[in-house]
Amino acid sequence: MTAPLRVAVIGAGPWARETHIPALSAHPGVELVGVWTRRPEAAEDLPVPRFDSVEAMFDGCDAVSFAVPPEVQAPLAVTAAQAGKHVILDKPIADTVEAAEAIVAAVHAADVRSIVTFTRRYAPETRAFVAAAQAGEYAGGLGRWISGALLGGRYSSSQWRRDGGALLDVGPHVIDLLDAALGPITEVIDARLIAADDLWHLTLGHADGATSTAQLSLRVPAQPTVTEFSVHGHDGVVTLTDRTTGSVECFTTLVDEFRTAIATSTDHPLDAARGLHIQRIIGEVQSRVT
Repeated sequence: MTAPLRVAVIGAGPWARETHIPALSAHPGVELVGVWTRRPEAAEDLPVPRFDSVEAMFDGCDAVSFAVPPEVQAPLAVTAAQAGKHVILDKPIADTVEAAEAIVAAVHAADVRSIVTFTRRYAPETRAFVAAAQAGEYAGGLGRWISGALLGGRYSSSQWRRDGGALLDVGPHVIDLLDAALGPITEVIDARLIAADDLWHLTLGHADGATSTAQLSLRVPAQPTVTEFSVHGHDGVVTLTDRTTGSVECFTTLVDEFRTAIATSTDHPLDAARGLHIQRIIGEVQSRVT
């Protein structure tokens, strides 16, 4: 692409402020044209202008970057795609499987590009882990993401995170990475929730016969957050505990690849269809514990 990609951000919460806006503002191939928020006062202190309406935003951008709850993102993403805008989607991409399917259908019908912020997948250390896992023969895996994010701090007041817990917030990251490392997840073998601690324990089956376990919580007083991934089998053990690459750097790589997908009219591997695959697994887990 020769001209800058004109991007607008929907949302003005911590994730937009800490990652979307800094990364997009600094990217040489992007023009951050503004933000849209439901409440005007939410954007008063931002270093970019606020659009008065969604329609005005669509008129002034080529792509929309979402930093809002999944139930807000889903219908707006459909509208954005129908308006011919490329979309950067937060995870999970929707609040239900049906809403996620509607996003994918709209993206395909409009022939626009999409990409999902599975943030850690854009870090070099994570890509090295996935490459090593895919190159070997491994039959089992473990993904752990344990934190106290809902016990206090900047995300603890987020209602959708409080309602959905670790399954909706960090679950997409863990499920996506286990799926990438061991092959497509085809079955939720077991799903358990200790509600008081937001402690999820999942056993997942993969297409080639491998199994994996995911352990998730946002209400365990872990300082710092514990993230650990590993695969094991015939070729030994491969592990990932490194989170050196920050979210802004990961998002910058995402934008690089998003621009390439747009320029070449090709779908990114981590597009809305990938988000739907992960949403279906989450939906199956939810059906087991409710």
